[in-house]
Amino acid sequence: MTKIETGTEHFLGEIRDGIAILTMNRPEARNAMSGEMLGAMAKVLADVEVDPEVKCVILTGAGKGFCAGGDVKGMAASNKSGERAATLDERIALQRISQRSTAGKLHKMPKPTIAALPGAAAGAGLALAMACDMRVMADNAILTTAFARVGFSGDYGGTYFMSQLIGSAKARELYFLSERVSAEEALRLGLANWVVPADQLMDKAVEIATRIAKGPTVALRYMKENLNRALAGEWDDCLDLEATHHIHTGLTEDHKEAAQAFVDKREPVFKGR
Repeated sequence: MTKIETGTEHFLGEIRDGIAILTMNRPEARNAMSGEMLGAMAKVLADVEVDPEVKCVILTGAGKGFCAGGDVKGMAASNKSGERAATLDERIALQRISQRSTAGKLHKMPKPTIAALPGAAAGAGLALAMACDMRVMADNAILTTAFARVGFSGDYGGTYFMSQLIGSAKARELYFLSERVSAEEALRLGLANWVVPADQLMDKAVEIATRIAKGPTVALRYMKENLNRALAGEWDDCLDLEATHHIHTGLTEDHKEAAQAFVDKREPVFKGR
């Protein structure tokens, strides 16, 4: 196990057997996003994206929650601080940078990402979970958009991810009404991939991540790109991209090893080349 130096206790990381396990660590605030947390998350995600030792990423939260979203108490305090407030343009620019380097990075990085939810994921915290490729939820965890309750319209890509995952009509319902969604309901809707007892959450997430980490890295990278582009791409473009990536992966050592393993009636041993 290799510890990742994040520069803050608000965000922790380690690399274990090809898996980067990243933890939002403000359990006393239900892991609400602080500036320190978001800055560290952006830096660490950029690093693990290009680290050849990392094959898969797990994002989770410390304690009994995943992430409560933005730090509303911190926002209220800053509104009363009397310090020079950022201009509207400055705030929009910083928000865009933060969103692209966190939720955007989880979604676009060429490595599979898994969210492990030990408890509630709300607002932007839910968006981070939906930005990941797959989600594992504890059976007592809940999801809520929450934005309508605090007078926000929503951020960190949540409206995009939820519309893609469950369709526009249901996404509108959950955003407009801010209803709580149980783990079982999330599984039924397609917001969760697996629901497990709370004490088995990380075991399940690591089990899935380990299978991915032992898989054909090059093929999985192109597979994720194909799937992402299919969300908004044109039919012909998607077909052309799939053809290019399919032929390319057919030339990798991993494909040749898998083909031989099939003939030998054994499990392939992938090397990511």
